[in-house]
Amino acid sequence: GGSSNFIIHLTAIAGRIGVALKLGDFDTIGSKIPLLLNLMPSGKYLMEDFYYAGGLPVVLDQLQAQLHKNVITVTGKNHHDNIRGNTTCYNEEVIASIHSPLIQEAGCVVVKGNLAENGAVLKPSAATPALMKHKGRAVVFESIEDYNARIDDPDLDIDESCVMVLKYVGPVGYPGMPEVGNMALPKKILQKGIRDMVRISDGRMSGTAYGTAVLHVSPESAIGGNLALVKNGDIIELNVEQRLLQLHVSDETLAERRKAWIAPAPAANRGY
Repeated sequence: GGSSNFIIHLTAIAGRIGVALKLGDFDTIGSKIPLLLNLMPSGKYLMEDFYYAGGLPVVLDQLQAQLHKNVITVTGKNHHDNIRGNTTCYNEEVIASIHSPLIQEAGCVVVKGNLAENGAVLKPSAATPALMKHKGRAVVFESIEDYNARIDDPDLDIDESCVMVLKYVGPVGYPGMPEVGNMALPKKILQKGIRDMVRISDGRMSGTAYGTAVLHVSPESAIGGNLALVKNGDIIELNVEQRLLQLHVSDETLAERRKAWIAPAPAANRGY
């Protein structure tokens, strides 16, 4: 279903070598790509099954119409030369055909709105379809320590319709953008049999994680993005089809909150 981490890696590389690559490009090109691989977390099989089904050459062969034929790879050859003779699929339950994909459009999407003015990323193939259009009450965690301290408190005012919000876990805030964006659900929600809720943060999550997690919210909270201004009880709307992530709080109220906002002390005072 595409890697949300891939987006930050590739934009960083592009920036270093001077290639113009916008966040929106991933949505414009990638969101229309079908899901072919029945692999966790978007499917049920494991990487070993992928290998025995034929592996990456089979996927590259199925997607050949989407790949440039004249681009040289690290082997000194293009993709089509690399995979010649290795494109047999041995298990179509694991690797689907381009003509009969698992999901027709499954790549990462970019949502925007007043909660993510520069964009945020969602991996639809690992999310719950029913939550792709959702409006709910924010339950805010001011830090990962705050989340860890309160998430399993039986008195936490939360239900499955709420939107979990985690602040200050972006590149500047934590620092280093750890893989904490797929916040585990409260124990009392899990005990009801609920396995997914909308979760929003400026952090990221592991490629093995699943759930309706909106990640990489930008500008991040530590530098004054509107994510920093969210309060418990605010209504947040996610509409993936419309590519919308909106905080239903007026501009005037946000301006008042911004006057009272105090930027956190730097988590680090030097680079890596």
